[in-house]
Amino acid sequence: GPQLNAQLEGWLSQVQSTKRPARAIIAPHAGYTYCGSCAAHAYKQVDPSITRRIFILGPSHHVPLSRCALSSVDIYRTPLYDLRIDQKIYGELWKTGMFERMSLQTDEDEHSIEMHLPYTAKAMESHKDEFTIIPVLVGALSESKEQEFGKLFSKYLADPSNLFVVSSDFCHWGQRFRYSYYDESQGEIYRSIEHLDKMGMSIIEQLDPVSFSNYLKKYHNTICGRHPIGVLLNAITELQKNGMNMSFSFLNYAQSSQCRNWQDSSVSYAAGALTVH
Repeated sequence: GPQLNAQLEGWLSQVQSTKRPARAIIAPHAGYTYCGSCAAHAYKQVDPSITRRIFILGPSHHVPLSRCALSSVDIYRTPLYDLRIDQKIYGELWKTGMFERMSLQTDEDEHSIEMHLPYTAKAMESHKDEFTIIPVLVGALSESKEQEFGKLFSKYLADPSNLFVVSSDFCHWGQRFRYSYYDESQGEIYRSIEHLDKMGMSIIEQLDPVSFSNYLKKYHNTICGRHPIGVLLNAITELQKNGMNMSFSFLNYAQSSQCRNWQDSSVSYAAGALTVH
């Protein structure tokens, strides 16, 4: 606990809060050695004084899931302090009939939500008894399902006391990920990866779910949280229809290592924040 706390404090102390208060953030879910400093750029934008509920949307890595799933537990423990799941909001979500129940095994195996818990606890520690979390495991949704879930979550996104944490890494490149897209005009492989990722990031910043889907179909970039991102973009689109004005900016981009040849592999990370004007 103390060691983790010191690490998180170190990373957060090195970044600026330029986009506070964030209504949503996109942040990575790898080991903190790789992405801790990147994730800090997103978590620094969280305003604990107004945030009362935190929706954590993470992709499913271990079980095939065509919808979204909710946890069956009441509390997620972290080395900092325990986080309480909001049973009232869970009740509202169960009522829609759109959700499955995660088994305890799936819940314990899945790191896409887990890796955000200590950072959430750290960002919120000044108000630690005053907020709840709503973990949502997002399956391999069709575009129309992303739209449906986006619509459902949009009413929660409209509330300034809610924060959405969208869990995603960016390109997984190399033979072990069965993905080796390379645009030689960009120079070294890692430059090509960065160019590909930044193309996707700028489409996300345009807040257009259809363009993002088309980008994924064209390049097949291995963005593991593409469905949670799709749900967020659809929720934003729904609110924009009702006249809400928002903008999304990426604040940091990093790679686990720089790929220079076909034997190399890397995972990319990006951190960004949505603000409402």
